Amino acid sequence: MKYPVALVRTEQGYSVSCPGLPGCWSQGATEEQALANIRDAIREYLDVAKQLAGVRNLREVEIPA
Repeated sequence: MKYPVALVRTEQGYSVSCPGLPGCWSQGATEEQALANIRDAIREYLDVAKQLAGVRNLREVEIPA
Protein backbone atom coordinates (compact mmCIF):
# COMPACT_ATOMS: atom_id res chain seq x y z
CA MET A 1 0.00 0.00 0.00
CA LYS A 2 1.20 3.51 -0.72
CA TYR A 3 0.66 6.56 1.45
CA PRO A 4 1.20 10.14 0.30
CA VAL A 5 3.62 12.06 2.50
CA ALA A 6 4.48 15.75 2.79
CA LEU A 7 8.22 16.41 2.86
CA VAL A 8 9.46 19.84 3.98
CA ARG A 9 13.07 21.02 4.08
CA THR A 10 13.97 22.67 7.40
CA GLU A 11 17.09 24.23 8.86
CA GLN A 12 17.84 20.92 10.59
CA GLY A 13 17.11 18.63 7.60
CA TYR A 14 13.68 17.37 6.59
CA SER A 15 10.31 17.07 8.29
CA VAL A 16 7.83 14.59 6.88
CA SER A 17 4.21 13.77 7.69
CA CYS A 18 1.49 11.48 6.40
CA PRO A 19 -1.67 13.60 5.98
CA GLY A 20 -3.90 10.51 5.85
CA LEU A 21 -2.75 9.41 9.31
CA PRO A 22 -3.24 12.29 11.77
CA GLY A 23 -0.26 12.77 14.05
CA CYS A 24 2.00 10.52 12.00
CA TRP A 25 5.20 12.43 11.30
CA SER A 26 8.95 12.08 11.47
CA GLN A 27 12.16 13.81 10.44
CA GLY A 28 15.65 13.14 9.18
CA ALA A 29 18.92 14.83 8.38
CA THR A 30 18.54 13.89 4.70
CA GLU A 31 15.54 13.34 2.45
CA GLU A 32 16.34 9.62 2.28
CA GLN A 33 16.58 9.35 6.06
CA ALA A 34 13.32 11.24 6.55
CA LEU A 35 11.50 8.95 4.11
CA ALA A 36 12.92 5.84 5.80
CA ASN A 37 11.82 7.22 9.18
CA ILE A 38 8.27 7.96 7.99
CA ARG A 39 8.00 4.40 6.65
CA ASP A 40 8.77 3.15 10.16
CA ALA A 41 6.36 5.66 11.70
CA ILE A 42 3.55 4.56 9.36
CA ARG A 43 4.14 0.88 10.21
CA GLU A 44 4.08 1.65 13.93
CA TYR A 45 0.98 3.86 13.55
CA LEU A 46 -0.89 1.06 11.76
CA ASP A 47 0.22 -1.54 14.33
CA VAL A 48 -1.20 0.58 17.15
CA ALA A 49 -4.42 1.18 15.20
CA LYS A 50 -4.84 -2.61 14.80
CA GLN A 51 -4.29 -3.15 18.51
CA LEU A 52 -6.83 -0.47 19.40
CA ALA A 53 -9.42 -1.89 16.98
CA GLY A 54 -9.10 -5.37 18.43
CA VAL A 55 -8.64 -8.53 16.40
CA ARG A 56 -12.37 -9.36 16.24
CA ASN A 57 -13.33 -6.02 14.70
CA LEU A 58 -10.39 -5.67 12.34
CA ARG A 59 -10.97 -5.85 8.60
CA GLU A 60 -8.73 -4.85 5.72
CA VAL A 61 -9.95 -3.23 2.53
CA GLU A 62 -7.75 -2.88 -0.53
CA ILE A 63 -8.05 0.34 -2.48
CA PRO A 64 -7.07 -0.06 -6.14
CA ALA A 65 -4.90 2.61 -7.65
